[in-house]
Amino acid sequence: MTDYLQELIETARHAPFSEEEREEQRRSFAYGNTRIENNLITREMIDEQAEALKLESPSQ
Repeated sequence: MTDYLQELIETARHAPFSEEEREEQRRSFAYGNTRIENNLITREMIDEQAEALKLESPSQ
């Protein structure tokens, strides 16, 4: 691995996530894990459930 690549990795490792990026990552993780078990799961289904959870939880 080059020094430049190592430096980029270290920079990325310490970069903060915005709330929008964190939510996108959370949904992607949920999709990937549920899709393994059930190939009928769609990204739209994940988005719908995430939005429903937001409405149920006023703290977010």
